[in-house]
Amino acid sequence: DVMPDDVLNALRQVEGLNNLNIYINSPGGSVFAGLAIYNMLARNKAKKTVYIDGVAASMASVIAMAGDTINIPSNAFLMIHNPWTIALGNATELRKVADDLDTIATGAMNVYKENMKEGITEETIQELLNNETWLNGEEAAKYFNVEIMEAKNYAACASEVLKKYDKTPQKLLAINQLKQSQTSNTQDEKIKLQNELDLLTI
Repeated sequence: DVMPDDVLNALRQVEGLNNLNIYINSPGGSVFAGLAIYNMLARNKAKKTVYIDGVAASMASVIAMAGDTINIPSNAFLMIHNPWTIALGNATELRKVADDLDTIATGAMNVYKENMKEGITEETIQELLNNETWLNGEEAAKYFNVEIMEAKNYAACASEVLKKYDKTPQKLLAINQLKQSQTSNTQDEKIKLQNELDLLTI
């Protein structure tokens, strides 16, 4: 939900600080917006500490790698996968889209490579990317330079985007459904209250 301009404005407000805490709870989004946000954060000279509160999926996992220190609770998730898109066109145009996706994927891979644990190969990470891999804190620490925090009761972001992935943990989908149900109930209560107020004004 955060655009590059939002991050740029936020960084301008904290310009000159020696330390920045960055909190991430996101299902991901646009590759280009994500890379722009990553590059803005990476350029900032402050010591950056990233906290993955609930989930850092897709491009949000790339943004998380901008941290000098990356903290993830054992029950939070980091999800990595190859970029995908929706395309229309003839065979030539669709082949170009596939080639473009391969090129775009190298940008994310370069970020992951800079943060791989010693002994982990690019081929290993590529295999995880090929299969849309959801890593909890302990699993993420096997592949990337992250610090495991004790489990926290953070609520993962509620977003329709989570439903679009193939392997979203059922736990996250359940949280998403619960939040939507609570929102619906709140809306129903508002409508009921408004109806009661309307009756009072008749």
